[in-house]
Amino acid sequence: MISAKENRRLTDVTRGAAAGFVLRSYWQPAALTEELTPECPIVPVTLLGEELVLFRTEDGGYGLLGRHCPHRGADLCFARRENGGLRCTFHGWLFDAEGRCLEQPAEPADSRFHEKLKHKAYPCQARNGIVFAYLGDGDPPPLPEHDCLEAPDSHTFAFKGLWECNWLQALEVGIDPAHASFLHRFFEDENPEDSYGKQFRSGAAGTEVPLTKILREYDRPKISTEDTDYGFRLVTTREIGDDTVHYRITNLVFPNAIAIPMSDEMTITQWHVPIDNRNCYWYSIFTSFGEAVDRELMRAQRLQEHTLPEYRPLKNKSNNYGFDLDEQRRKTYTGMGMDINVHDQWAVESLGPIQDRTQEHLGQSDIGIKRYRRLLKKAIEAESTEGLPFRPATGRRLNMRGPVAIDVLGSASDGECWKRQDLTRRKHTGWAKDPWQEDRWQKELPGAD
Repeated sequence: MISAKENRRLTDVTRGAAAGFVLRSYWQPAALTEELTPECPIVPVTLLGEELVLFRTEDGGYGLLGRHCPHRGADLCFARRENGGLRCTFHGWLFDAEGRCLEQPAEPADSRFHEKLKHKAYPCQARNGIVFAYLGDGDPPPLPEHDCLEAPDSHTFAFKGLWECNWLQALEVGIDPAHASFLHRFFEDENPEDSYGKQFRSGAAGTEVPLTKILREYDRPKISTEDTDYGFRLVTTREIGDDTVHYRITNLVFPNAIAIPMSDEMTITQWHVPIDNRNCYWYSIFTSFGEAVDRELMRAQRLQEHTLPEYRPLKNKSNNYGFDLDEQRRKTYTGMGMDINVHDQWAVESLGPIQDRTQEHLGQSDIGIKRYRRLLKKAIEAESTEGLPFRPATGRRLNMRGPVAIDVLGSASDGECWKRQDLTRRKHTGWAKDPWQEDRWQKELPGAD
């Protein structure tokens, strides 16, 4: 357990707060690109407690400004797009995407007042269905070269969902591999209709044994962590025979993302992004190492579970997450349906808007959570962005391809079989061929094909 003061320090993301400084120093998802359309090119965004307005410029770029005009506070969500910026419809003040005031029509013709005014503005980049924003001080670092951001558009799908809780407890469920044996336990192993929400329905690489069976029957995993250049890797093993081990590789991508396997061919990279201290969005990019994804199908499946424009789950605390006692007795451990997103949502929201960590008791299986909190505390103590971990200097790119997220069965004596499986997967995927990554695996796995 930790003190109430320390809990506040880890969970408060407002500007000026310690955790707020850390998260602002990295690129954060601000919206899905699908939210901005020709019919609606301007949308409100609340990010890290700041009220903002995101817009698509006439040339296809993006701008992110403070939501309220610095003149008299009018809502710029109702502004007019002009000259690559927004013109407030109250008095006609025009701001470009960098926050510069270009025109103040009601002021004297020779006035230079507008030159002294700088409105709040943040840089944006769109990548594979997500608009990322940098809310920190100074120049932003480059976006990391993760698979989900380097893959072609055809092999990715992005979506988001609203969770009514603090971002930290939302993130921590993703670095807790032990919970899958219970929270996501299914009593039946047949594969239902395809849906990316129904994770764990296929088998681990190299086996026809359903992952649901492995998780259900081997619920005492061994979990270790390894240093990486983006955060840390979680290696979760379950001994399922005399010399057979299930390896599940998941990741913490600092400061607030995870990367986990969904199937043999698809991974999920998920950011947990604060709206404010009591609500957050998860943003996910699903990345295929096999065939191109069917985006329309995947989106339709998600819209069966969410309402727009808030991306609010249909199952939520107001209807007990669809809880069905008969289902809990015979089909799923939670009684909350087949979509694991709902299971996770219940788990993190049931802790309250901001979890009271003064009452928790962490065990050995919480190794990922303990390690992450140590990282976050160290980052909070940094005096500048130069002291933050896993953040490349401005203008310097790091090769961070991966993170590797995979399930595989292997020998107890071959703890690196997952690397071999990743190498095989990359060699058979055109876009994923990466000489740096393959060279690294070849050095660590002599004789690998």
